[in-house]
Amino acid sequence: MSGNGGPWGGGGGNRGGDDDRRDQGPRGPRRPGEGQPAIPEIDEIVKKGQEQLRVLMGGRGGRGGSGGGGGGPMGPMFSRNGLLLGGLAAIGLWAFASFYTVRPEERSVELFLGEFSAVGNPGLNFAPWPLVTAEIVQVTGERQTDIGTGRGGAMDSGLMLTRDQNIVDIEFQVVWNVSDPAAFLFNLADPADTIRAVSESAMRDIIARSELSPILNRDRGVIASDLRAAVQGTLDSYNAGISVIRVNFDKADPPREVIDSFREVQAAQQERDRLEKEADAYANRVTAGARGEAARLLEESEAYRAQVVNNAQGEASRFLAVYEEYVKAPDVTRRRMYLETMEVVLGSMNKVILDGVTGGEGGGQGVVPFLPLNELSRAGQQVGAGAVTGGNN
Repeated sequence: MSGNGGPWGGGGGNRGGDDDRRDQGPRGPRRPGEGQPAIPEIDEIVKKGQEQLRVLMGGRGGRGGSGGGGGGPMGPMFSRNGLLLGGLAAIGLWAFASFYTVRPEERSVELFLGEFSAVGNPGLNFAPWPLVTAEIVQVTGERQTDIGTGRGGAMDSGLMLTRDQNIVDIEFQVVWNVSDPAAFLFNLADPADTIRAVSESAMRDIIARSELSPILNRDRGVIASDLRAAVQGTLDSYNAGISVIRVNFDKADPPREVIDSFREVQAAQQERDRLEKEADAYANRVTAGARGEAARLLEESEAYRAQVVNNAQGEASRFLAVYEEYVKAPDVTRRRMYLETMEVVLGSMNKVILDGVTGGEGGGQGVVPFLPLNELSRAGQQVGAGAVTGGNN
């Protein structure tokens, strides 16, 4: 290499002769770069690379040149030690690719030539690569899918129609995990989108069968339970390998545009309910009082009836007893009845009975007709009553 050729050194003498001839041609001046240090030959570069590779593979160092080392340029690369190190490295790489670890919250799905083979448990597992490969799936951790929040795009809307032709805005979460790793990997193309579509469809069906007021107030727990059962049933029919843990019913409100008017209606309904309850309480109180009074009158009527019946029975018994005595002794009984009747009739009268005397205008004698016995008796009664009154004072 003489430096009188091109950038790569030119070549043999013939070409150099040609170059000489070109240098001596009619153009005369020399080309740029001539006279600068020459670039190393390609053969030298290749030799240096082979020397370094031979040293790395355990061969002897030193500059062998084109015929050094013995046996040609590639001979030392395949020495015994080099092959041993290469084999150990290959075994290490194969073992590194074949052994894998599964954490407690995970399961592995092993594939033999691309087909399902087995499910690996937590710990160190062996899958001889490349015949067997493994996919790691987290099974115990909770995953959640939000519906109605708008995060799923323009189609993720929580506006749903109720049975009484009202619109309600609903947001909820479906919390789930993986129950069958193999089914989870192979039976659903996109599990999250599938759960979203199934959950939204089930919720729309439930809302369409319910009225607005129960959805907003008391039936949220029932709706969440029904939704979980419906979503789980649909996913089981798909053999999705997914277990729905719970449904979080975050929001159920009227649409934003009418929420103020809706709250006013709700307030009016609550006031109506309050008044209805007060009216019911008053009605119950009055009704209870009327029922109590009716019961009291009924009891008094029953007591009066019993009293009258007993008195009648007593009178009848007394009459029968008198009749029996009358049959036995009519004169005595008749006289006794007469005396008892006169006792009853005259017992309360203010009277004076004179036995065996006559008087008055008939020309009777024995009693002074001017003596006012009745007045004397009445005056004596009044004096006695005044004495009793004065003593009390």
